[in-house]
Amino acid sequence: MSAESLPFAGRVAVVTGAGSGIGLSVASRLHAEGARVYGFDLQEGGLADIGTFIHCDVSQEGSVEEAVATLRSHTTTVDILVNNAGVGAVGTVLDSTSDEWEKVFGVNVFGTARVTRHLHPLLLAGHNPAIVNTCSFASSTGIPKRAVYSASKGALESLTRACAADFLDDGIRVNAVNPGTADTPWVQRLLDQTSDPAGERARLEARQPIGRLVSAEEVAHAIVYLADPRSGSTTGTVLEVDGGITGLRIPR
Repeated sequence: MSAESLPFAGRVAVVTGAGSGIGLSVASRLHAEGARVYGFDLQEGGLADIGTFIHCDVSQEGSVEEAVATLRSHTTTVDILVNNAGVGAVGTVLDSTSDEWEKVFGVNVFGTARVTRHLHPLLLAGHNPAIVNTCSFASSTGIPKRAVYSASKGALESLTRACAADFLDDGIRVNAVNPGTADTPWVQRLLDQTSDPAGERARLEARQPIGRLVSAEEVAHAIVYLADPRSGSTTGTVLEVDGGITGLRIPR
């Protein structure tokens, strides 16, 4: 297949949290399908051979402003924005501190809103522009000791639908994916903090109806589908990529 015939040939994509995990898989997939990819992240990670790394802390207004200024030196349009940067927290509402609430919401919710706001003019100049937010099955499923994280993802799901409504007249589609527990470096770091990482991983796999963790590549596939102009009638949608954990109740 020639470069010109690739599905995303000539399109410009910005992916936040693109250095590893789901973000890196999304960046890799978009690059492979012809897009010019810019990755906003704190570290370059695996982006070197895939796209252009731009340092950005989405929780900080000044950092986002600087990142967008750098981006504007490369391009005047953006066709695809994937708001994937995210952080987590472990704890109930009783033992989660104010700092944890501010940190998690600062990245997962305010960071998404901040990047979207600053890139909106470039999306308006894009061709069939689309935004895809990485949410979580935790937005609608109660999980023990994930109060802050779940609340932030619930807010992000609501923000997705609000933006989809607000941007209809702009021609910008806005959707989200809700991954189940994914096999990513971030999840592995959480497992490593437990007293029994292997046992905890087995428990996570057992609660998935498909019997395993979701892969980053599977989530990336869904995100790229939603970003594709051929999905032009899809907006305000949240696509579950969760191994069935939200909708299925399978006796074991």
